[in-house]
Amino acid sequence: MSVLINEETKVLIQGITGSQGFFHTRQMLAYGTRVVAGVTPGKGGEQVLNIPVYNTVREAVEKHEPDAAAIFVPAAKAYEAAVESVEAGIKLVVIISEHLPLQDTIKLLVLAKTRGVTIIGPNTFGIIVPSKCKIGIMPNTIYRPGPVGIVARSGTLSYEVASGLSGIGLGQSTVIGIGGDRVVGLNFVECLELFARDPLTEAIVMVGEIGGTAEEEAATYIKNKKLIKPVVAYVAGSSAPPGKRMGHAGAIIERGRGTYQSKIRALTEAGVKVATYPWEVAGLIRQLL
Repeated sequence: MSVLINEETKVLIQGITGSQGFFHTRQMLAYGTRVVAGVTPGKGGEQVLNIPVYNTVREAVEKHEPDAAAIFVPAAKAYEAAVESVEAGIKLVVIISEHLPLQDTIKLLVLAKTRGVTIIGPNTFGIIVPSKCKIGIMPNTIYRPGPVGIVARSGTLSYEVASGLSGIGLGQSTVIGIGGDRVVGLNFVECLELFARDPLTEAIVMVGEIGGTAEEEAATYIKNKKLIKPVVAYVAGSSAPPGKRMGHAGAIIERGRGTYQSKIRALTEAGVKVATYPWEVAGLIRQLL
């Protein structure tokens, strides 16, 4: 068992003929992901990397019945692309695109909830089950199958954590990038619930950052639900000044909320081991397993 995807997952790529879509589709194929179709309006009938391209998601769904869609579409059209996948009945939509307008994301999440669709992102690095399936832009070589689930807002920090775990022989069950925007689909709490139910996941790593209250909400869940599986966290942004926007759209502290100190305090009170630096995470996990 794995979380959300597995080796049988059939993936559709929206924006497959663009430079990013093409490059990362090739990487996904190399990893063994079952990419079954691509969609680019006006490019129907073509093939990319021996994958058929369609003008609409509906056509691709009728022919190939994909389980998931990955969106590599520029921000101006990403909302329309995601809506097309949701309305076509695809149950997992991974939005790699960044810079989506906040209003578009909110409208999309409302629609997805009514259709029972899981949204990962926007502004996400994706999701990977090591050696089985990758939907996203993460590097292929750093992951190993194992017992540690990772949920992260930041891509590069999650890569460092995964590499550190792999380096000491602790692989990953599933790694999920929830995205760095202020409003995202799948959140920390929902990912913790997924990992709690997954028999392959024995420990969980949360990679957070300043801004918003997602980490505090996760801490409340861990404390109230008394999550049995051990959790280690790393939160980026210890030196960030209040009121200054960082690299991610969600990484901003406002009116005393979402500070580094508030997140660390909440996680510690919930019994989570908190690393000061990302390279410390692997050692903390090893102590807990």
